[in-house]
Amino acid sequence: MSQSQYRQILTDHFPDEIQLLVGPTTLIYQKQLFTHPKEGLKGLRYGENPGQEAALYRQVKGSLELGGQKYLGPEAATVSALGEPGLMSGGEKHPSMTNFTDLDAGLNLAKWLTKPAAIIIKHNNPSGVAIGGSLSSCFLRAYRADELSSFGGVVVFNRPLDLETAKLIGQFYVEVVAAPDFAEGVLDLLTQKPDLRVFKVPGMDKLAESGRSLLIKSLADGGLILHQSMVNRIRTSADFLPAKATRKGETIEALRTPTPEESEDLILAWAVLNAVSSNSVVVVKNETTVAIAGGQQSRLGVVQLAIDKAYHNYCQLRSQELHQSPYWRLARDADPALTRAIAQEAKNAKAGLIGASLASDGFFPFPDAVMEAMAHGISAFAHPGGSLQDFDSIKAVNDHSPPAAMVFTGQRAFKH
Repeated sequence: MSQSQYRQILTDHFPDEIQLLVGPTTLIYQKQLFTHPKEGLKGLRYGENPGQEAALYRQVKGSLELGGQKYLGPEAATVSALGEPGLMSGGEKHPSMTNFTDLDAGLNLAKWLTKPAAIIIKHNNPSGVAIGGSLSSCFLRAYRADELSSFGGVVVFNRPLDLETAKLIGQFYVEVVAAPDFAEGVLDLLTQKPDLRVFKVPGMDKLAESGRSLLIKSLADGGLILHQSMVNRIRTSADFLPAKATRKGETIEALRTPTPEESEDLILAWAVLNAVSSNSVVVVKNETTVAIAGGQQSRLGVVQLAIDKAYHNYCQLRSQELHQSPYWRLARDADPALTRAIAQEAKNAKAGLIGASLASDGFFPFPDAVMEAMAHGISAFAHPGGSLQDFDSIKAVNDHSPPAAMVFTGQRAFKH
């Protein structure tokens, strides 16, 4: 496959307007176009892969209500509204479908975050998320949370992008930057990177209150599944439910509830889960993701994957800090004693997992995943609850020395 295929811009044959009839309501959508410096107004570069035509549509007419539920209409457009006016800079790297699906995933996560935040999305899943403090701190923590995965990602900020953060971005390779606005001089700086696409996304602060959207899943046989978007019920620590279960007339409840710091980390972890393909778990410490794992078939497997990623991320970060080299290159080219020392440091520190908090998008069907996480220092858990084995998982955190904390969310957060 030649490199030129990645820069080709397909002429899509999708119509300028499409109409969707849902019961008695007609929803009308308009194709979005972008100006290419050489080819004029064009649609998307291509779809999921080169060779697949694609088009981006924005809803322009129609207001849907079903069963008393009002769905988002034309006034709520964000990603789909990013036609010509929203693309601040694109150079010759015309936007493709994956840029917009990744951006959409980032915005769907950003709407649950109230503190300053940096979100890095790669292949429709977050690779690193950090909140609190300056925007530059958020970006650096989010990128370094998983530097290998963040390479070439889509970065979403929920605050106007300042010059200090823009200068940091210039030190790394990212595909897309999106923010609600840009400070003076930021766009001039970012446009120096010819293949960086920069989007201005106004109205981010209203996303969480905008209501449900109608989601349409296309099946391979041409069929459709219609469903409602997820609404995150965990916005503050008061939204968590006590971890409690009854079996054979005996009731057990978690002896320890999360500390304020653990609660903040669990709230962030639960928000991130809304953007991760299930089965998934997210580990957070100090308002920064330590490990994000998803797409697994078992709960124990995804916890083990998260722990493995935490160790890998720790080694990667320390290799960069100590030797200015990726860990894999250090292992290949340098004295083996250097990588052994980093690996031993990671083992001693349990990859920074001591005192970390873990959220799971589904319940724990057995206590094995909880026990595995606690063995590596994780001290607080949030999950939906509702398993026949909740009793055993609660007993496991109570029996641990010292006891770990556990709360229920009262909702599942699968993303298929």
